[in-house]
Amino acid sequence: MLGDQLNTKISQPRIAVILPCYNEEAAIAATVAGFKKALPNATIYVYDNNSRDKTAAVAAKAGAIVRTERQQGKGHVVRRMFADIDADIYVMADGDLTYDPKAAPAMVDMLLAEQLDMIVGTRKHEAKEAYRGGHVLGNMLFTGILSGLFGRSFSDIFSGYRVFSRRFVKSFPVLSSGFEIETEISVHALELRMPVGEVETAYGARPEGSESKLSTYSDGWRILKTIVTLYRVERPVLFYGGVGALLVILAFVLAVPLILTYLHTGLVPRLPTAVLVTGMIIVAVLCIFAGLILDTVTRGRREIRRLAYLSFPAPGGE
Repeated sequence: MLGDQLNTKISQPRIAVILPCYNEEAAIAATVAGFKKALPNATIYVYDNNSRDKTAAVAAKAGAIVRTERQQGKGHVVRRMFADIDADIYVMADGDLTYDPKAAPAMVDMLLAEQLDMIVGTRKHEAKEAYRGGHVLGNMLFTGILSGLFGRSFSDIFSGYRVFSRRFVKSFPVLSSGFEIETEISVHALELRMPVGEVETAYGARPEGSESKLSTYSDGWRILKTIVTLYRVERPVLFYGGVGALLVILAFVLAVPLILTYLHTGLVPRLPTAVLVTGMIIVAVLCIFAGLILDTVTRGRREIRRLAYLSFPAPGGE
């Protein structure tokens, strides 16, 4: 009897569809209906983030479980969803009907079959209105930056359509507050070397009455700062070592004329420059040692996250 119950639990994992929303009255009902049809056994949660319209009421009427997060920003909403909801598989999308709910079953099946921890729904857009040109360029730029800094990346690091395992969600310490959350999610997977996958999904235009909350320049700047911060935290030797190496190079450039003058005359006529060079070398050495010390701290933090990650079974496993 116990074996039958365990087999039933394994064959029918608990699936939660989680939809962060802000002023999505025009699209949320259709989004909920789409996921209810695609994943009939899933529980659908809508987290309203201080909407000024009837998003919460419309979502509840459509059959979703509606909850509220008062701190403004998608990162705050994702942190609350990951903390509060207990499931085996999490399907995260936006409530604006741009992501295709029909792709969710294939993404869930792939996660279970290959025992992955995250599937990214790589966006394929055919409608011109679906994806602004500046966002396409920004996505390519930041994807390249992330690949250069961390050695590998995803095809679409800003996709909000993702499927997670329980061990990913419960080991992820969400620190972001806004739209940079997708970048932090990607870096978390890369740093812990999690098994991940990508599935190409259709990406459509928003329905009439629904407007994008993403600001191309301000949110792009925040995302860039997040990437730099994560690189500083996760790769302190390379970050601070790079700063130290740059200071050494600049100091050497400034010191060459001083050395040549000294060899010819035995004098150091530009004393302030000599003092500056000495100070730059001292700061460079401090940067290098700071990177080495912080690398030890980072390794300890990474081990703790890895242990938290390993405390949960693989998706589809026993």
